[in-house]
Amino acid sequence: MKKDLKIGVNNVQYGLSVETHRTLLEVIRDDLGLTGTKNGCGMGDCGACTVILNGEAANACLVLAHEVDGQEVNTIEGLSRGGDLHHIQRAFVDHGAIQCGFCTPGMIMATKALLDKNPSANETEIRNKLVGNLCRCTGYIKVMNAVKAAQELMRKD
Repeated sequence: MKKDLKIGVNNVQYGLSVETHRTLLEVIRDDLGLTGTKNGCGMGDCGACTVILNGEAANACLVLAHEVDGQEVNTIEGLSRGGDLHHIQRAFVDHGAIQCGFCTPGMIMATKALLDKNPSANETEIRNKLVGNLCRCTGYIKVMNAVKAAQELMRKD
């Protein structure tokens, strides 16, 4: 059964007719063509599908699309402006926290949600917010260094 859905994604409003069983992840990737949000485990364990939903980090694979009717979602595609990487993206690149890149969009979006709310988050707070984002390549030291560097870049802005 299909139902109408209105959703804002990266400050663009969409009106869609979507099957009621489909997830936000499926709609973002398949209907809107925004493939930066990754489909990892499909069970909310890996964080590869992390988006920002109304200011909070959310696993898009666990959210039914119709639960976000009328709400705002931000994906990795919405971070850069005019071809310039967001400070968080730049810090991840500069600190080698990207490796294979599969988990990177989710890590970056979780970091953005955290730093938007708490720009001075300490190491414990950062670790607690990123605990749901798994990476097989970086060993997390580079990710932590990137988040700290992003904090500095954002402070200077």
